[in-house]
Amino acid sequence: MSDHSGIRANILESTLAAAQRDQRTLDEQRQGIAPLVDGMSFFDSIRHNDDRGSVTEVYDPRWGWHADPLVFSYIFTIRPGLVKGWGLHKLHEDRYFVISGELELVLYDPRPESSTYGKISKVYLSGNRPRLVNIPKFVWHADRNIGTSEVVVINFPTIQYDHSNPDKYRLPIDTDLIPYDFGSAKGW
Repeated sequence: MSDHSGIRANILESTLAAAQRDQRTLDEQRQGIAPLVDGMSFFDSIRHNDDRGSVTEVYDPRWGWHADPLVFSYIFTIRPGLVKGWGLHKLHEDRYFVISGELELVLYDPRPESSTYGKISKVYLSGNRPRLVNIPKFVWHADRNIGTSEVVVINFPTIQYDHSNPDKYRLPIDTDLIPYDFGSAKGW
């Protein structure tokens, strides 16, 4: 019996020695503590529910959340399991609001002067938790639908889209230039 307990102790010790402990994800107020890309922020919106349905406040400049005014908006969708990205903007920030579905927003910060230079950041957005998030200029980002239905997103970019000279730079989702792997997910 002692031989078995020694083997069992060895297995426990060897597996624990190879294991990686989960990192803390919430602070004392139960708010997420995942690191964000430098210059990125959230604004929790308000959803009013009653027996008829709901009203969700999407954007109000009086909130003072973002210094740039609302000048343009559009809606985009992503089908389940697909990825849009990698994309980067030199002249503007994106400001996302997920209406429905579940979105994994993956960001890579190549800005040499940034405190998050070379870092990957992931945030999860859902129609169940209405909030705005901004994506700073010069940050690569990819949008992945991790839900089972189409994700619907409103974007409030800080400049109007210029069809003759788009402020959009792309890399394939499987590029070796960004240290992130989407596995078998498809997209561009």
